[in-house]
Amino acid sequence: MDELQYELKVPKERIAVVIGKQGETRKEIEKTTNTTLSIDSKEGDIIIRGMDGLGIYTAKEVISAIGRGFNPEIAAMLLKLDYTFEAITLSDTSKSKDAQLRLKGRVIGSEGKTRKIIEELTECYVSVYGKTISIIGQTENSQIARKAIEMLISGSTHATVYKWLEKRRRHINNPHGGF
Repeated sequence: MDELQYELKVPKERIAVVIGKQGETRKEIEKTTNTTLSIDSKEGDIIIRGMDGLGIYTAKEVISAIGRGFNPEIAAMLLKLDYTFEAITLSDTSKSKDAQLRLKGRVIGSEGKTRKIIEELTECYVSVYGKTISIIGQTENSQIARKAIEMLISGSTHATVYKWLEKRRRHINNPHGGF
């Protein structure tokens, strides 16, 4: 069987986080995904090599999550089968830096309140970094978090989004209705 490989770019300032203290994060990713990482810290290029496509995919997701601002412990949740990583690229919805900054501010909220509410009501983690807003969580929950973030980006009021999230939360906690 031939070795597989996948190449990705990570912001240069996040490379040290991918590597970790004394290479611990890197070693953990390699061990748990059965892959080998070649890291060019000057360019931010990472090549993932391995014999198993799923291992390479999982390593890519974990590294991408770290690159999008998550700490390695949260990114490691992607090693669990029912967890997913999603990134919303703000440049897809608005071209100007000012507009992107405003949208990031809407998602973060005053003193991080909005992001905290989204995280609590969906049991997901949200990272606002660079031109992206990223989510890590169980698949169904992360889809709800994504929808809430998209509602904020498209101009829904915070109150509307909070109400929608609370309704979704009640549905998740009690999917069959009743008391």
